[in-house]
Amino acid sequence: MTPTVFDTAFWITTGGILVLLILSGFFSGSETALTAASRGKLRAQADKGSRGAERALKITEDNERLIGSVLLGNNLVNILAASLATALFTRVFGESGVAIATLVMTLLVLVFAEVLPKTYAITNAETAASKVSPAISIVIMVFAPVVSAVRVLVGSILALFGVKTDPDSHILAVREEIAGALQLGHSEGVVEKEDRDRILGALDLSDRTVEEIMLHRSGIEMINANDNPEKILSQCLESNHTRLPIYRDDPENIIGVIHAKDLLRAIDKLIRGPDASHNALESFAVTDVAMTPYFVPETTTLDDQMREFLRRSTHFALVVDEYGALQGLITLEDILEEIVGEITDEFDPDAEQPVLKSSDGHFVIDGSMTIRDLNRATDWNLPDDEANTVAGLVIHEAQMIPTVGQVFSFHGFRFEVVARDANRLTQLQIRPL
Repeated sequence: MTPTVFDTAFWITTGGILVLLILSGFFSGSETALTAASRGKLRAQADKGSRGAERALKITEDNERLIGSVLLGNNLVNILAASLATALFTRVFGESGVAIATLVMTLLVLVFAEVLPKTYAITNAETAASKVSPAISIVIMVFAPVVSAVRVLVGSILALFGVKTDPDSHILAVREEIAGALQLGHSEGVVEKEDRDRILGALDLSDRTVEEIMLHRSGIEMINANDNPEKILSQCLESNHTRLPIYRDDPENIIGVIHAKDLLRAIDKLIRGPDASHNALESFAVTDVAMTPYFVPETTTLDDQMREFLRRSTHFALVVDEYGALQGLITLEDILEEIVGEITDEFDPDAEQPVLKSSDGHFVIDGSMTIRDLNRATDWNLPDDEANTVAGLVIHEAQMIPTVGQVFSFHGFRFEVVARDANRLTQLQIRPL
């Protein structure tokens, strides 16, 4: 090795390699920062006046273009740095310089151009993304023609394997991202179960229909319009509900909905009004004060139904199927309970806990309990694609109506039929296997 080796060209080449390593670290850190940064946090910073965050949001709208440009720049500087290092070490050490250059450059690139900048970028993703966005915008602009050509080539190759690329797919995955973050936060103890359930419940409203949460027609309390007024009055006073459907002749023939306050006002007027008489109640017709029934199809989403309730300033609707047959009823409270959980007041009947755990580890539940409510109460993940209630799930999986004492195992749980009324499974015992 002669002193002439360390001439001006040597130091220029060494300086060039160092500059290229810095650029490589910049590209690596920028890629990590811009892909790891939360768009929600960037939007919050942009709303506060951060131009860097606003530019970062614009850049990340097309991740394919961003990644293509950054990778192109990163590969250019890495390959050029490796080439210069090989030439430099070959000049200094001869033929063994290739192996030495490979070892040295691998170590330098790994530490200073990959691990170090990416670690910083992950730790300060939003801050780093805001800072690098101006320079990366220029890089994207310069490399745009090459990246566009590469995108066409890559898209064609992926299409041969049946893979379709969609730059806007991240927009459609926002809900899944929020749900995943909530589940992760709950598992790590950062997010309370009740908070997680409320937010997920609100997100699910647009994906669920009134059919899934309605009160089935078999459980609806109704008033017969042909009953005498005293019986109707007694039924309304004894009921735990404020609004009751009115039918004539056939429970399917709903002709109105009576509100307890309207009924009491009308009867009070008959008994204590200007024309009051003791016999006035006998001529009272409940249909005179009944409201027009509001019918909704069973396929209406909960989100749409809630908006319709608010628009109409009503809280009560009767659910019908595609043939117009009565299927059940739904209230605004039912929809709100999907978000905040069970809502009870002083007029609700005293009910036992919907999920009771026995000493042997079994959970005793009502068969009409919805699978969603059971999952929320126990943190299980029973599927609700084929059935809305737990009894419905058992019948679907068994492909029959089980008898008392029959036991089934599916989805990682043991189900035992405890009680049955006619064709309804009224009580079940469940435990994880």
